[in-house]
Amino acid sequence: MTCCSSGIGLADAGRESRCTPAELALASRDLGGGLRQSTLSVPEMHCASCIRSLEKSLSAVDGVELARANLSTRTVVVNWRTKSGQAPDLIGTLAGVGYSSHLPSSEVDGEDRVQAHLLRALAVAGFCAMNIMLLSVSVWAGADVGTRQAFHLLSAGLALPAILYAGSSFYISAWRAIMHGRMNMDVPISVGVLLSFGLSVYDTVTNAPQAYFEAGTSLLFVLLGGRLLDHTMRSKAKSAVAGLARLMPQGANVVSDDGSVDYLPLADVRPGMRLLVTAGGRVPTDGIVVEGRSELDASLVTGESAWKPIDPDSEVRAGEINRGGPFMFKSSVAPGDSLLSEMANMLAAAEDGRSHYRRLADRAASLYAPVVHFLSFLAFAGWLYASGDIHRALTIAIAVLVITCPCALGLAVPMVQVVLARRLFDRGVMATDGSAFERLAEIDIVVFDKTGTLTTGESALLNSHQITDARLAIAGSMGRLSGHPLSKALRLAQTKSGLEVVAFDGVQEIAGFGLEATIGADIYRLGRRNWAATPDAPPIVSPASSVILSKNDEALAEFVFGETIRPGAAGLVQALRSKRIDVQILSGDSQQAVASIACSVGIERFEPELLPGDKVRAITDLQSKGRKVLMVGDGINDAPSLRAAYVSMAPASASDIGRSAADFVFLDSNLSVVFDAMEAARKAARLVKQNFGLAVVYNALSLPLALAGFVTPLMAAVAMSTSSILVVANALRLAAPVAEKSRDQALRSSQLAEVAI
Repeated sequence: MTCCSSGIGLADAGRESRCTPAELALASRDLGGGLRQSTLSVPEMHCASCIRSLEKSLSAVDGVELARANLSTRTVVVNWRTKSGQAPDLIGTLAGVGYSSHLPSSEVDGEDRVQAHLLRALAVAGFCAMNIMLLSVSVWAGADVGTRQAFHLLSAGLALPAILYAGSSFYISAWRAIMHGRMNMDVPISVGVLLSFGLSVYDTVTNAPQAYFEAGTSLLFVLLGGRLLDHTMRSKAKSAVAGLARLMPQGANVVSDDGSVDYLPLADVRPGMRLLVTAGGRVPTDGIVVEGRSELDASLVTGESAWKPIDPDSEVRAGEINRGGPFMFKSSVAPGDSLLSEMANMLAAAEDGRSHYRRLADRAASLYAPVVHFLSFLAFAGWLYASGDIHRALTIAIAVLVITCPCALGLAVPMVQVVLARRLFDRGVMATDGSAFERLAEIDIVVFDKTGTLTTGESALLNSHQITDARLAIAGSMGRLSGHPLSKALRLAQTKSGLEVVAFDGVQEIAGFGLEATIGADIYRLGRRNWAATPDAPPIVSPASSVILSKNDEALAEFVFGETIRPGAAGLVQALRSKRIDVQILSGDSQQAVASIACSVGIERFEPELLPGDKVRAITDLQSKGRKVLMVGDGINDAPSLRAAYVSMAPASASDIGRSAADFVFLDSNLSVVFDAMEAARKAARLVKQNFGLAVVYNALSLPLALAGFVTPLMAAVAMSTSSILVVANALRLAAPVAEKSRDQALRSSQLAEVAI
């Protein structure tokens, strides 16, 4: 099995986009400051050598600042900046080094064609190989000269379609590489198959006792079988990027100024447009509701299964499903800049990060072609000199060519990264760089921000059980007319209680004091105690963060608020301690507020009242002592410390700057996903080392045997495919649930969710 060709290279070449640089610029993404990003599909990218060639050729183009190839999705992302604003000739550059490319589209059909071609080629090779093997039985059993010659000729006729059709994908890939001055893993495979067939034809013509048609056809059968299995395994561990793309609608209902509705392609949607989402429809981009009320299934974005209610001024995000009536919203970003697109970009980056292990494997694989050809030539020359038998020397050289293919080494790291990225995506965690996985496995201390990280960042009504429904309905209805965080908490409490909205004759917000509403001759106030009620009104509850509801200056109820601890926070701290990982809080909040949260979740060490620079210095001090710090934060003020940490995480609710600064973003509101990500990263690190060990042991054992003449070409093909299958199968072990038993035990106390301070 090899990783260098798909078998449909010519078919895919026909799909190459003929778009001009101007059209490519229109399809690019604006990153700000004149920097733009273009993504191209490169279906003929199949190994580390391809990645290196693509990135090297594109990086040499004027205006290109970054080129990053992704083997999993077979795409290349290019960041470019030109004075004219016109895109560089990226497609022409790739064509110049032997790769057809086009703008990305649905890859489902392409994947189906790959599998269909592999199945057909495997069937042809299998049919031919089995029949040739049957004919060979008679030859091996001692058939007379005439029968033997006839069977050899029949075998040659059967081998021809296998060599020409089943082996075509190898030859096409090898020829392209050679014509553009490159070497890839299919070159020695092609040489081995063709040499084996040519040697057998020579033996048939010279009426030799033996021919080796079954070796060449069986070699193709085994290689194609391994490739089909590899393709199936890769599909099983396939990037979720394509899945995310399929979740997006193909267009959006755009509402014009005159009220008419036009259905436009998603690419034509711009910020500021009013979009209509019908019942059951999916939100096409991020925006703010301007008309209508409904409920949204936001499980894709937030990980929460409960539907969220929306009304005017509510925020909606791409990928959410409308489970209620139609509503209209104003788009705030282009679809390509939505949170769902950001998720896809992060996931794609995670799957192809250049970690230390990945760079090591790439360097080793790059030595393959020159080394294996030298060893094959050395084996041929040595055996020809030692035995004088050119036939035997060629057979051994062919076996060396085949058995030394470093597919297992080339797959050791990327397969683990792809499976890990998918595993964590299923848990709602995405990485901005695959190398972050490697760093996450090494951390020994976790530093948390408080507000928005250990807590949800939102106020919650603590004493709703002490408030009558009538008074909660009045306060919640007044809160609907204010954007204050405490008003939002009152609205949520009213909604959860299922109370109806109270209609007022008039409502006004008095800055710095609160809300005043009238119903007939009655005046209701909601706000500060010394404003809402008479100064001598006794407190109903000991004052914390609270507001008073009064009627005609008489206090009716006091609403007490506090921060809501994020679900799973206390359990996460216990789980980290069980793994001997230190935990600490760095916060800009007051001593009392930080101490209260730290006590509730079980963290002993904390530093309050810190400025952003103070947090960075604290993290730098820890790392100067050799500590590997994981920083978990969410705010704009946390961005410097997220960048300073060895590895960092942020919730999806974090600011845009905070998410951009973090190495990981998690969608689930439950902090247990942090522990899951750490355990998965540690297991992935172990699997990478195991894969390296398998690849090294395979080459250490197989190469001496091949050089010594103990391996036939057929045995070499079986051994090579087996080693690659073992590496891929070992990586797929990561797809199993990660440390579920220990996590469930360690996080049992996460039932403290929604505990309020």
